[in-house]
Amino acid sequence: MRSDSTKPGSADIDDSRNLGQEDDVGSRSESQSGGQVQADHPGYWPRRRTSVLDWLINETRQERFLDNIFGEFCLRLRADGIPVARAVMQLRILHPQWFGTRVLWRPGMKATELQNIEYGITETDTYRNSPVAALHSGSRQVRKRLEEPSSDQDYPIYAEMRREGLTDYVAWPLDYTLGKRYVVSFAADRRGGFNEDELALLADILPALSLVTEVRFKNRLARRLLETYVGPHASEQILSGLITRGGGVTITAVIMICDLRGFTAISELWPRDDVISLLNEYFEVVSAPLERHGGEILKFIGDGLFAIFPLDRSTACADALMAVSDARQGMAALNERRSGRGLEPFGYGIGVNVGDVMYGNIGTSSRLDFTVIGPAVNAARLEGLTKHLGRTVLFSGGFAAMVEDRSLRRLGSYPLRGLGEPLEVFGFTDEEGPGV
Repeated sequence: MRSDSTKPGSADIDDSRNLGQEDDVGSRSESQSGGQVQADHPGYWPRRRTSVLDWLINETRQERFLDNIFGEFCLRLRADGIPVARAVMQLRILHPQWFGTRVLWRPGMKATELQNIEYGITETDTYRNSPVAALHSGSRQVRKRLEEPSSDQDYPIYAEMRREGLTDYVAWPLDYTLGKRYVVSFAADRRGGFNEDELALLADILPALSLVTEVRFKNRLARRLLETYVGPHASEQILSGLITRGGGVTITAVIMICDLRGFTAISELWPRDDVISLLNEYFEVVSAPLERHGGEILKFIGDGLFAIFPLDRSTACADALMAVSDARQGMAALNERRSGRGLEPFGYGIGVNVGDVMYGNIGTSSRLDFTVIGPAVNAARLEGLTKHLGRTVLFSGGFAAMVEDRSLRRLGSYPLRGLGEPLEVFGFTDEEGPGV
């Protein structure tokens, strides 16, 4: 362990998050009197009252975002004379793309800066040779007086902070419930750095900072996980209280179903990891334009996906058409790359319809699925006709009438399973196949 983590004279700071516990733990006597538990001491925290602590506990209830609280917290520390000139909070998040996030504050910033941390960071020398790694490994504190001469034992980040004119640095674990350990650090710009009283005050506030930020952290975590698995619009409905079986609303939306052709044979013949890689590559190409143009993917079903474009936006039909056009271009480029590698091109089919659907919860009393149901969904299954008609994309007559785009032409009327009457079907004019 580096010498600055256990620097002489800083042991009182190293244990300051447990100030008073040495005298109280093990000596606390409790007696049962009149059905109530009585203790023989007044408690040990906080060590002293401060305006920052009062604000953190009592005045942050209406603030939803962790980074806003952290920024205001640092501003208040500086206003109280503590020379905080750089503060960082590093958190591990559950996200399909990012390993963690870094919240940075400096004086003069209009807002804190959020930086996403990529997966694999813990395998790099940058991480291994950092105060964060030391704290994750069990250190209680990392402290460095930056005005002192540098040494071979210094972490590389110290040189960066010296160039910024910072004079002192301290980092502590930010302990959340169930053993989750993150990191918070502070750097000073005053000559001489932090004094011992200021360090004790910062350490004393950490339990409150942990509690207040963990609530926001877990709220955002729940929201992010819901967005990842059911989409942003559905997650908002669920978090707003639409959680009872049968509960839902009727909405008008463009419904889109996309299906990969020949997947059954591929899944039976290819190794599992290759099949997953194939699906991810295909979904990435098709999904990105849908989300870019305002669509919401409700679910992936094997080799297919189910998406909607709610008509609460006047441009929803045009947006859906652009998303499909971009997806076609993306699939053409993907198939060209596959051909260059000697692989078979992907075959696929997309069906698009518009209509009223019930948007809400179906399932059992203990397991629900947030989805859309209704005749308009059945009509969107015209993607099953694409192979028969030699097309990649088919649109219902209802959608074509609403979008009024010359890139579409009528192909005829065709029966669909689940619908009483044949459905009028349209396709792109630039695609080969029957047309009328």
